[in-house]
Amino acid sequence: MSSARPARGILDTSTVILLARMVDATTLPREPLITAVTLGELSAGPLVAGDDAERAARQAHLQQAEADFDPLPFDAAAARAFGRVAASLRRSGRKASARSYDAMIAATALANDLPLYTCNPGDFSDIDGLEVVAVPHPGVSGR
Repeated sequence: MSSARPARGILDTSTVILLARMVDATTLPREPLITAVTLGELSAGPLVAGDDAERAARQAHLQQAEADFDPLPFDAAAARAFGRVAASLRRSGRKASARSYDAMIAATALANDLPLYTCNPGDFSDIDGLEVVAVPHPGVSGR
């Protein structure tokens, strides 16, 4: 039933990349959103690709995301929330700098009071107050 699906939620970068391979849209919010940080990650992809085929695939992901989404900004509220994310990660023994893009995406989710949808929930573990929704990884059973 679609009314049981959350209205809005943020997709992390890995989930955006895998979006075309998703087979069950009910695992995502009715209104999926991305952050400016994800758009930044996707923008770097083609520039650091190892070969032409990978560069073209990464460019296609970037262009699709630009066409499909109006990203949420990393604004002053997200910057303040980043402090909470970094403190949570430090308390758990993890360094925010090691996964700084993920930490900034999490901060944007917290600042906007939105759940975060990801195929890699471990990337966002131990962040106080963050609602993480695990999205099944396409093609991988049991994840």
